[in-house]
Amino acid sequence: MAAGALVCVTLAWADSPSGGAFTPVAHSALVSVDGVVAADTLVLRMRRTADQQPLTGAQLTVTAEGRSIPVTARPEGTWGVPVKDLPRPPGKLSIEVSHDGVREVLEAQLPGTPAAAPPAEVRGVASTLIHKQMSWWILNIVIVLIGVIAVSRRMS
Repeated sequence: MAAGALVCVTLAWADSPSGGAFTPVAHSALVSVDGVVAADTLVLRMRRTADQQPLTGAQLTVTAEGRSIPVTARPEGTWGVPVKDLPRPPGKLSIEVSHDGVREVLEAQLPGTPAAAPPAEVRGVASTLIHKQMSWWILNIVIVLIGVIAVSRRMS
């Protein structure tokens, strides 16, 4: 029993660096990427989205601001990225994951930085589109009501 507990504790300890807990960095329908900053390294862990099992046999490349950043595979199945090569917060990364014959490019937010709100122009465009749609619905309802009133007056 003690040996089993020791194995579980060892696996859990090897799976997470001493710096803190992993936080979501990027995800797709197939892959979830979590990250944590430990010492001077950003540690990335990839898992299958469906069952949260580690993604084995994957290739990983990271780019920031159009330049490639060196990535090293770590023995516990994670990848390390030097913090000195990362952009300053709020930084965006592009993570390219090749696995199971699929190549995915994920846009990532550095851990520890808040997710950026959409720009005001985007909110303005969405708001304008919603108002236009509501205007069309109201116009159509008014036209139908006018038609019903006209038909009902002819019938009586």
